[in-house]
Amino acid sequence: EQSLQLLELGGSVEEDYIRIARGFEAMRQRCCRLEQDGRRAREQLSRVEAERAALEVKLKHARNQVEVEMKKRHRAEAELEKQERKLQLVFESLMREPWGSEALSREQCSVLSALAGRRLGATLAPGRRSSAVDESCQSLLSHSDISYDHTEDDV
Repeated sequence: EQSLQLLELGGSVEEDYIRIARGFEAMRQRCCRLEQDGRRAREQLSRVEAERAALEVKLKHARNQVEVEMKKRHRAEAELEKQERKLQLVFESLMREPWGSEALSREQCSVLSALAGRRLGATLAPGRRSSAVDESCQSLLSHSDISYDHTEDDV
């Protein structure tokens, strides 16, 4: 009878050990899957970080290009304004001089007057912008809306 009880206990213990072994195997397989998922996530993270770094470089170059173009534009507008002031002074000088109106034909005077009224008066207005540039999207792309965070430029 005792032997039978030991055999019954032994059978029960053996089933418990098998159940525990199966649980360990299931846990090992789960850990392997999680390790593979972690490896894939790290690889994806490194790809995304490389892409982000490349985009940051492109952004830095774009910001520098925008800054260079803005400086060129401001220089060109200043030069244009300077030339228009010179033209205005020449026109005023011609119109003030008594010999200027005599040396110029009536047609030349009317052309100069029209030019002065239309072109010079309109373009010398303070705060004007070049008409060659379409700024209809100014609210979307205005250079004043671009924030230059130079702290990340050293990255």
